[in-house]
Amino acid sequence: MSIHASAVIAAGARVPESCTVGPFCTIGPEVALGENCTLISHVVLDGRTRIGARNTFHPFSAVGVAPQDLKYGGEPTEAIIGDDNTIRESVTISRGTVGGGGVTRLGSNCLLMACVHIGHDSQVGSHCILANAATLAGHVVIEDYATVGAFSPVHQHCTVGKYAFIGGGTIVTQDVLPFSLTSSRRENKAFGINKIGLARRGFSAERLQVLQKAFRLLLAAKMNTSQALGKIKELEGEDVALLTAFLERSERGVIK
Repeated sequence: MSIHASAVIAAGARVPESCTVGPFCTIGPEVALGENCTLISHVVLDGRTRIGARNTFHPFSAVGVAPQDLKYGGEPTEAIIGDDNTIRESVTISRGTVGGGGVTRLGSNCLLMACVHIGHDSQVGSHCILANAATLAGHVVIEDYATVGAFSPVHQHCTVGKYAFIGGGTIVTQDVLPFSLTSSRRENKAFGINKIGLARRGFSAERLQVLQKAFRLLLAAKMNTSQALGKIKELEGEDVALLTAFLERSERGVIK
């Protein structure tokens, strides 16, 4: 096992022999690491934190730390991390709170760039990218394959839909439509589908065409959301079904 002499690993922590723990890292007693994880240096892993395989933690990242919630009283809540994530410098991931379900989750194959914050009880899917200083307040949901741009804060209880792309510097206070390209100029707007990103993910021309029809009804037609939803339901395909289900369950409203 490769553990630097200056690292502090508490009794009870589970660290497989395949892991590398660099200088000045601290691992708490209830942390369980998966195989082949790398802690480069000055990493803090705390609380009831379960971490999958092949994750890389860069300097000054802090995972499983106590939530930034004044109601938190030291309850035994958790943080759960999947496999193959890259967690860059100064990223913070808080564990959950009792009132929010008790668990903060990060899926697999995600890139969290420098200074990202994932607040308590947030649920981040797999294959997501959170750019530099993207910040998630508590109880945020980021669905699979979504990208949150640099310096973009996401308000509590907001959901960012699957395959969405949020431009840098966008203040998100409502749900972000799946498949959408959403950004801020003078005000937050959805500018249609994330066509380039979806094509890179293997979406066919036919799937993109159906999604474009749906988004024209939602964003460009002179209809309210309920009227547009009725028209969108007349289209066919699993992507349209995902979009309509998202609209129907949104509690904060969506950015249009």
